Amino acid sequence: MNQIKVILTGHTRGLGASIAEQLLARGVHVLALSRKTHPTLAASAPGHFEQIALDLGDTAALAAWIASERLSRFAEGASQIVLINNAGTVQPIGPLETQSCESIAGAVSLNVTAPLMLSAALMAATSTPAFAQTDRRIMHISSGAGRNATAGWSVYCATKAALDHHARAVALDQTLPLRIASVAPGVVDTDMQGEIRSTGVEKFPALGRFEALKREGKLVTAADTAQKLLDYLFSAEFGESVIADVRELSTK
Repeated sequence: MNQIKVILTGHTRGLGASIAEQLLARGVHVLALSRKTHPTLAASAPGHFEQIALDLGDTAALAAWIASERLSRFAEGASQIVLINNAGTVQPIGPLETQSCESIAGAVSLNVTAPLMLSAALMAATSTPAFAQTDRRIMHISSGAGRNATAGWSVYCATKAALDHHARAVALDQTLPLRIASVAPGVVDTDMQGEIRSTGVEKFPALGRFEALKREGKLVTAADTAQKLLDYLFSAEFGESVIADVRELSTK
């Protein structure tokens, strides 16, 4: 029997919450990792949803969780096993001289280190003969900021570019079968957008453009974006383009 299992990070709000809701609506088994737990999702899909309260920016805590083999046990019996690296932060926003060492380290740990650790852990957990026929997929939730530099976002741009280049390099590996893609979701109407708009123009010169997108109703809903991401993720075309943008996707 086909059994799809998904590990999802950052599921408690915004795009991550919409992805989790839609995965469960599709009957997918979900293991969700985030700093906090979602208050209602567990009740909506008993037996299909597990969540772990884990600070993904705490590298030592994440390494300990991976060592617990919880991920390995979750993957057992899956005909398709998927990792969606969604958790991330846009902070610190501002020019270089305003960025604290702590905020930089935290952003790199959450935006880059955690996705890379989980990606490696997933492949290690499914490297046994029991998973020889398993369809493995990894989706990094990237950003246009990783492909086009934006003033005030040097850390965010750098971390998203790192995910893109990680996907490119991993796609060259021919050790175990894997489909991987780093996908930009477009400008989505989430709490992160509110956080961006609350930043002063002195720290973020492009502020006016984001305010205009909200004012003119041009932000895409998290639900619509989640549907497009998942349609692509489960399509036959997933991974054919390692670097993708949800606004340009065509799935069959």
